[in-house]
Amino acid sequence: MSIKSLTLLTFTAVLLSFSSNAFAETWHLSGDSSWQVIPDTPQGRYMLAVANVKKLIATGDTESAATALLKLQQDFTEIAGPDLTAFIEAETLYSQGKWPKAVKKYEDFLDAYPESWLYESALEREFSIAIAYLSGEKRIVLKFLRLSGFDDASNILRRIADRTGDAPIARRAMVALASGQEKNSLFLDAYETWAEISIRWPTGDTGRDALWGMARSLHSAYNGPRYDSASLVSAKSYYEKFKMLYPDHAAELNIDDKLAMIEEQLAYKQFVTGDYYSKAERLQAANLYFDSVLVRWPETTAGKMAKTEIDFGPAAGAEGEKRTRRRRAFDAVSGFLDSWFGLAKLKPKEK
Repeated sequence: MSIKSLTLLTFTAVLLSFSSNAFAETWHLSGDSSWQVIPDTPQGRYMLAVANVKKLIATGDTESAATALLKLQQDFTEIAGPDLTAFIEAETLYSQGKWPKAVKKYEDFLDAYPESWLYESALEREFSIAIAYLSGEKRIVLKFLRLSGFDDASNILRRIADRTGDAPIARRAMVALASGQEKNSLFLDAYETWAEISIRWPTGDTGRDALWGMARSLHSAYNGPRYDSASLVSAKSYYEKFKMLYPDHAAELNIDDKLAMIEEQLAYKQFVTGDYYSKAERLQAANLYFDSVLVRWPETTAGKMAKTEIDFGPAAGAEGEKRTRRRRAFDAVSGFLDSWFGLAKLKPKEK
């Protein structure tokens, strides 16, 4: 027999041997992207069915997942435990759109079966419900009342984060909560959530995004020149820290423009206080504020307005028509700035 023929026979024998083993074994791609051999036994088939169910749940295929769960329960009665029954109850309510009741069942499941193979799937289901509520989905009460689901979403996300420590789903839940609070104009709540995120995940992209969120939320929390400016001052410090730690991202996010805006807002607040005293004919107090604006923020719009007040205001002897023109000029610029800062709604209406 030639060497070529012998080689061919050897290769064929090896191939047949491998094929016979392959037919006796099932290979499964595990969560860490490695292939694992699943034995052709009831336990092995159960593992495959479990993997299929988890895949269907993760992809959001609710109908197929429900069908697969029931089949799993029927086919493996001796292996499937009470955790599967409890999870199916929650899934049934979820598929029927009865989300408040489903969440209650998922919570009961998570409390009772922390070691279940369906634990992460239940968390993901709760997370998906919370995100739907944050996106505007209404909570149905008494079959016809459609109420905001924001509070429910906040509670769900909080519980997920509390249950899971520093797991990825905990981080996702906290970020979703902070973003939802910003979207609903709950800026101080959002700041507190971003601050908690920065403590739990201080480094990497999450730490960077948390710092940016803290600055952004506090800046948005400022209600205008007639209110306290503490949030502006804090926002400025966070913007400056962000610029120092992440200069490239700061450039992309126009942090310098935001810092300039805060300087304008701080100056304008001080100017408005001076104008209040000017209207009350308390000219010495008014000029103290105008002077401070001119000294601290000479290049701002409010700084230029303060200089005009000092040069041509009542303390400089302006009377009559000159003073009237000055007042009209101030009101025009004031209205412009209020609109620019989104503060026009705070101005009292003329009677």
